[in-house]
Amino acid sequence: MTVSQHITHQTIVVAGATGQLGSLIVRELLARHTHVKALVRKDTPLTKTAPLEKAGAVVIPVDFKNTVTLTEALRDSQCVVSALSGLRDVIVETQSDLLKAALNAGVPRFIPSDYCIDFTKLPDGSNRNLDLRREFAAIIDNTPIHATSIFNGMFTDLLKDEAPLILPKLTRVIYWGDADQPMDFTTMANTAAFTAAAALDSQAPRFLRVAGEVATIRDLQRAASQAYGKEFGLWRVGSLGFLATMIRITRTIAPGRDEVFPPWQGMQYLHNMLSGLPKLVSLDNARYPEIKWTRVREVLA
Repeated sequence: MTVSQHITHQTIVVAGATGQLGSLIVRELLARHTHVKALVRKDTPLTKTAPLEKAGAVVIPVDFKNTVTLTEALRDSQCVVSALSGLRDVIVETQSDLLKAALNAGVPRFIPSDYCIDFTKLPDGSNRNLDLRREFAAIIDNTPIHATSIFNGMFTDLLKDEAPLILPKLTRVIYWGDADQPMDFTTMANTAAFTAAAALDSQAPRFLRVAGEVATIRDLQRAASQAYGKEFGLWRVGSLGFLATMIRITRTIAPGRDEVFPPWQGMQYLHNMLSGLPKLVSLDNARYPEIKWTRVREVLA
């Protein structure tokens, strides 16, 4: 499928449209000549909604608890795309409100806010945020709506700051476990482009798996050395068992129960990836050939 085949008169609803990923999805849909309804919470400031309106989206302030008005907002659309971010109150409860309204409005398709590693392969309790996504997956799979989850590994963008694997000041790549374990990385921009294409694809399956680059710790070391123009070394902090102990200790001294991304949550994600359990198999990168995939080295540079 090419971009020209995606030029469409479809209406797609995006919830969480003012967030970093959500706004990128909106712009990708608009670039494909889609009619976009951007759902925002009623108290969202104009500074966040004005850029969406300027880009060409129809901004609709909603109360997610008001099923009647939410159902009206979703009418005559072909797919609801959720880019909502939060904990149980958002990922399970608000998305359930959105799902109920989509079913009431007769919307045929729904893309939940997953955008992560393959949580279907992870044991309960190994990642709090992904446990919530798995819980919502069970809810949506009990309805007649056609759901599609996008699995993209880790956002490559996080390697620049939030995921503490590449340390430019120390010229080191730190890790736990095996330096040759393949992992999946995809930029937020690539994920948004793929999500937009999937939203317009009535034949999209239940799960779509993509990776801008499949890279091991040694590959990250090479990419960092090329991007920064200086040789990076490897620093093995310990085993995956040691990382699991660090996670337990961090959760005890800094619980962060009300934070979406407390330090231990990122550590859980790294543990998952380095374990190899959620490694994506049979990638769907070629499904929408117009997308040009960005590699780790390009992001670091």
